[in-house]
Amino acid sequence: MAVSWKARRVSRSMGGNITLFVFLGLLSAFMVLPLVFVVVNAFKPLNELFVFPPKFYVINPTLNNFRQLFQIMNGAWMPFSRYLFNTLVITLTGTVGHILLASLCAYSLSKIPFPGSGAVFQIIVLSLMFSPVVTTVPTYIIMSKIGLVDTLWAVILPALQSSLGLYLIKQFLDTLPDTLLEAARIDGAGEMRLFLRIVMPNLKPAWLTLGILSIQSLWNIVSPYTYSEELKTLPQALSQIVSAGISRSGVGSAVALLMIVVPIFCFVIAQGNIIQTMSTSGMKD
Repeated sequence: MAVSWKARRVSRSMGGNITLFVFLGLLSAFMVLPLVFVVVNAFKPLNELFVFPPKFYVINPTLNNFRQLFQIMNGAWMPFSRYLFNTLVITLTGTVGHILLASLCAYSLSKIPFPGSGAVFQIIVLSLMFSPVVTTVPTYIIMSKIGLVDTLWAVILPALQSSLGLYLIKQFLDTLPDTLLEAARIDGAGEMRLFLRIVMPNLKPAWLTLGILSIQSLWNIVSPYTYSEELKTLPQALSQIVSAGISRSGVGSAVALLMIVVPIFCFVIAQGNIIQTMSTSGMKD
């Protein structure tokens, strides 16, 4: 039987609609201005970068900033591909591992009752109040004790245990009907099969959101746990280039543009899933 849906019109005057659209348009323009400024600055010659007040357009566009960046990278101790490889390994391994671990833990907390699960979740919520900077020294001590300092694992392992991902997925899982899981158990499905065949497909908006947040964090990470040149990430190498002084300001603008491309691209692809996850991941009783 087909269900008919009647569109409900919002009782609002034409003047109200115009006012709302103008307000939203101004708000959108205000939010996109920093992004426009980053893009424009990447194509400005050095003399235009220091014009005051700053302009949101370029008079004499140039690609010299990017040429200088690649020339400097070609003369670095390590090839550009090595820094990029380290960043990709950390980003992909950390993101996939974090999604799997957070999903497994969230499934246990949400759908498999055990003594103390409420207290465990309260500790997870409490941990969200602490900045990652607070845990830098304890994490370094732990990595040093197990002999992982100055390895890529020293960057990947801390990324796997982020409590934000566990919180988001657990709250999203709370909206999944228990009757769906019980029906699968009656049909003889084990917990692992139930998790892989039912839970993970229904978690798609949540793990896509978590993936975006994780990629954004790991793609731009400058780790204090690695110091060998062959283990440095792309942001670490680029930050060293930019720190040379005012003469590298144009190169710094090109670096800023390159570093935001991947997170923005991922966000545009999965923005619908992010909105769905955030709307269902608030605090619940």
